[in-house]
Amino acid sequence: MRTARAACLCLVLTACAGTADRPSPVVARNEVLARTLMTVWESGDANVIRDLFSPQAVYDDFPNQTQYQGIEEIVGYLTHVSDWADAVNVGVTDVHASEDGAVVEWTFSGIQAAPIGTRVPVATGREVVLQGVTVLEIEGGRVARAADYLDVLTFVIQLGAEVHMPGGSVLRLDDVTPGAP
Repeated sequence: MRTARAACLCLVLTACAGTADRPSPVVARNEVLARTLMTVWESGDANVIRDLFSPQAVYDDFPNQTQYQGIEEIVGYLTHVSDWADAVNVGVTDVHASEDGAVVEWTFSGIQAAPIGTRVPVATGREVVLQGVTVLEIEGGRVARAADYLDVLTFVIQLGAEVHMPGGSVLRLDDVTPGAP
């Protein structure tokens, strides 16, 4: 009888110990939501964007000091990459999810195959590799706020720009290693 009780107690403790390492269902859902958002950068699927974001959501593009409000503006922001880049890949390096949000570390790569609005009016054909972070605030299973952080200087130099620094030095593509921190 003692052996049966000990075995039963051991079985219960083992089962409970296995669940302690698993995230809560909300944290797991938030990680999936964050990873799904990163796939949207590749696909440009507006329907997925509409499912991921709350109608009043805000998306901050900090490198360009622009804020997009509401689904349609966010759709425009997230799909613009497919307008100028070929061979787009967004690799998720890590996701740090919580009960009310997530932080996604990622690496973007693509070939600039068309003009980027008026900022880059020609197709350079150059590869761009960027590392960045997206911070998400999630409410009710949908993104309420998102914010992107990345190094725009690396982006423009990889496209062929030269940056003239005070004192006369010039930053060029030779000075930048794509994907290096």
